[in-house]
Amino acid sequence: MRLAMYKLPIAIAAALLGTAAQSTTLFDHANGVQADARGRIERFDGILISDDGKVVRILRKGEARPAAKRVVDVGGKTMLPGLIDAHGHIMGLGFAALTLDLTGTTSLADLQQRLKDYAAAHPDYPWIVGRGWNQESWSDKCFPTADDLNSVVPGRPVWLERVDGHAAVANTAAMKLANVGPGTKAPAGGEIHDGLFVDNAMDMVGKVIPEPTAEMRDRALAEAQSAMLKVGLVGAADMGSSADDWAAFRRAGEASTLKVRLFSYASAPENWRAINGSKPTGWMYGGRLRLLGTKLYADGALGSRGAWLKAPYHDRPDTRGLQFHSDGELLAQAREVAGGGGQIATHAIGDAANAQVISIYEKLTAEFGSDRRWRIEHLQIADPKDFPRLKPAGIIASMQPTHQTSDRLMAEARLGRDRLVGAYAWNTMLKRGVPLAFGSDFPVESPNPFPGLSAAISRQDGNGQPAGGWLPGERITLGQALHAFTRGAAFAGFSEAEMGALDPGKWADFIIVDRDPTTVDAQALARTKVLETWVAGERVWAAQPNVPSGEPEK
Repeated sequence: MRLAMYKLPIAIAAALLGTAAQSTTLFDHANGVQADARGRIERFDGILISDDGKVVRILRKGEARPAAKRVVDVGGKTMLPGLIDAHGHIMGLGFAALTLDLTGTTSLADLQQRLKDYAAAHPDYPWIVGRGWNQESWSDKCFPTADDLNSVVPGRPVWLERVDGHAAVANTAAMKLANVGPGTKAPAGGEIHDGLFVDNAMDMVGKVIPEPTAEMRDRALAEAQSAMLKVGLVGAADMGSSADDWAAFRRAGEASTLKVRLFSYASAPENWRAINGSKPTGWMYGGRLRLLGTKLYADGALGSRGAWLKAPYHDRPDTRGLQFHSDGELLAQAREVAGGGGQIATHAIGDAANAQVISIYEKLTAEFGSDRRWRIEHLQIADPKDFPRLKPAGIIASMQPTHQTSDRLMAEARLGRDRLVGAYAWNTMLKRGVPLAFGSDFPVESPNPFPGLSAAISRQDGNGQPAGGWLPGERITLGQALHAFTRGAAFAGFSEAEMGALDPGKWADFIIVDRDPTTVDAQALARTKVLETWVAGERVWAAQPNVPSGEPEK
């Protein structure tokens, strides 16, 4: 192309270049920071964007500034590529803003008081639904029971999910509506204890809770988008979309109110069939929505002892957790999705579950080829003997750094110190050449990616604990962590050509933040504030929306 331009008369070439310049916006005087393809920090101080929202050129110090139709002076503030959460729950995040929030409860009494206040404030709600409690944060670490809820709200049905979504407690009124009594047996892969429903048993009550209306789903989606944009997330993989969720995403796309980029994974094979007839989609609505495949489950969660382990739990030797499917069942589900061209993302937390999923993926790679990017979601506790199998099977490690900081004490209790080698092993993944994609698992954790970046580089929480970091050999560099939240998350969703970095030809998705992540310590990094969020060259969120930035807020 460059040689052809030299053959044109100078006047014609100049005119063509001038026309191109008039359809661009130059963001200048930026402190630009991003991860390059190898996970190293790359700097720039300007970016040229076309009117269709794509990056035309990255500018570095000393380079001449091209002519542009518009110029936005960033004023030396730090610009980062928009961050992508590789594992979240969009509607869960939105509904969390519309239901009883139990995040951060410090005791059973605290949960009961919040329940009492919420019931009084919403006397017309036929069901009281909430989420976010974590008994591991309570001094006695005891799970709540039906009687604990009955003492506060005896008449209306109550259903309160644990923070990880793998257990919930119901009161007696809710259990009566579900025809669950003292002699009711839990299904395979589930447990029932005094009103506590774990993993596969949860649907016994969940199925009788009234479904949200389309209007409620639309409102929840709007709430989720607002929460994401506020913390600098321009996209996320929705791990578990129902057909109704997909319909809400489509409605927002048709109405041009879908501002973030959603990688959708159906919640089960039946939803995979219902959403698009067992076929993935390309990007829709200007790169805002795409169906990629299906999320499957191999086990439950560590906190509720549903994670499937190779050896018994250290703090409850009578169980190894819950195996959700036999090898044959899981392989049949995976083959159905893969046969339709879909990508598979499988939840696996315990080392037995991870070993099972690796075996399934090994079979699929032999059958369907090496670049299907099979994903393991969480990969929290793995047997080091299984690590060499990951890369040959074409597996992506989709992991969540803040799970490590939230779970470390509980993980020590569940497994004992001697079995923690291979836990939350981010550095090991990279050393073995396994692609790493980071997320948060919101609303289990906050959608804010900056505490995740902080945890990844320090293995410490926001208070700097523990000193020196927890299993510090698994720390990674800032460049590697930023890569996992941008390029890595895009790669995990087959979208590295369109997003994940401010490279020419990709969407101009970026954020302006209040500090340079390369010059602050881990705890200060976790406190980073987003000032503006831009998607496809349009400002879609601002901390101070009335402050001019060169473009009107969209």
